[in-house]
Amino acid sequence: MDHEIGVSLGAGGMDAGDMSIAEHTNLLPLAELPDDARLAAARAEFEPQVVYLNTAALGLPPRRALTALEVALRDWRTGRVDPLEYDEPLNAARASYARLVGVDPATVAVGNQVSVFVGLVAAALPDGAEVLTAHGEFTSVLFPFLAQAGRGVRVREVPLEGIAAAVTPETTLVAVAAVQSADGRLADLDAIAEACALTGTRVLVDTTQAVGWLPVDASRYAYTVTGGYKWLLAPRGTAFFTVRPELTDGLVPHAAGWYAGSEPWQSIYGGPLRLAADARRFDISPAWHSWIAQAPALEVLAEVGVAALHAHALGLANRFRAGVDLSPGDSAIVSLDPAPEAAGRLDRAGVVGSVRAGRLRLSFHLNNGPTDADAAADALRGHLLG
Repeated sequence: MDHEIGVSLGAGGMDAGDMSIAEHTNLLPLAELPDDARLAAARAEFEPQVVYLNTAALGLPPRRALTALEVALRDWRTGRVDPLEYDEPLNAARASYARLVGVDPATVAVGNQVSVFVGLVAAALPDGAEVLTAHGEFTSVLFPFLAQAGRGVRVREVPLEGIAAAVTPETTLVAVAAVQSADGRLADLDAIAEACALTGTRVLVDTTQAVGWLPVDASRYAYTVTGGYKWLLAPRGTAFFTVRPELTDGLVPHAAGWYAGSEPWQSIYGGPLRLAADARRFDISPAWHSWIAQAPALEVLAEVGVAALHAHALGLANRFRAGVDLSPGDSAIVSLDPAPEAAGRLDRAGVVGSVRAGRLRLSFHLNNGPTDADAAADALRGHLLG
């Protein structure tokens, strides 16, 4: 069974005071700092009490996100709350995410889970369609297509490295994660996009394990989906979906509710159908408190910048790899086969990671520094089987 390993994670925080939600989503703007100080300032917003190398399972909140959430919970507890105010952090999160992945906010829908949006794409496939994916793909990407088997939709699984070569004119859609959850391998998205352009095949990319550390241009693909509670540092309950504008009308908004309306707070009763004209028609009624924390977390990532995030995470992962005599890699996620005694060594060193697909998985992100990579390497050096 997949599980987490390591010592317990301690909670951190700060006094919320009497500031509003809006004020707390704009604490400590890193954009105002010199370039060489942004990364250090961002790292200072995290308060792990362990060597936390488990972002691929659950990201840690930066201080400003936790503070914004504390303010919202206080206001909820005391009755000083207006639900209309929750639109502000959600709209800010949509805009920040759009900047991170290089698209117009009008092409971004928000929801709570990746599989909800994958399901929209799966339901829009024609009867008998072929979906090409990777062996061992994360099931939130895979299951919605397998569930369409009753109308002849076929899922063909091939090795990740062979996806581009496996695309044929009969392939309706390629659905693949940019970074594999189990072991951090990167899909060759350039090759996949080129192969699909020749056959007219659409591409859906799950960027849940990518956006936040790996540069992603979502405009290149028909659809992308992202869960926010990992590398985007949000509480569980936020997700993003991008769709090319020309493909919007080809998807039926099966889960449309009041928040998908052209004027959400005016579309809560009665017909006729009056959905947003852009990707907001696919919005799922938000889990408000998750979005209150997601907005400032995305601010931190955006202010540091995609290039710096990538260099930082990959640099730490490769520092760790060098420390255990592994070759450099291209992923912020490292998958290892440790000796049986390694679990105890990691626990004593205060290192938190995960076991996925039977292997130890460590992931390096903004909350980490060189001492984290070194501590993990010291604990595992000489205790790896492969």
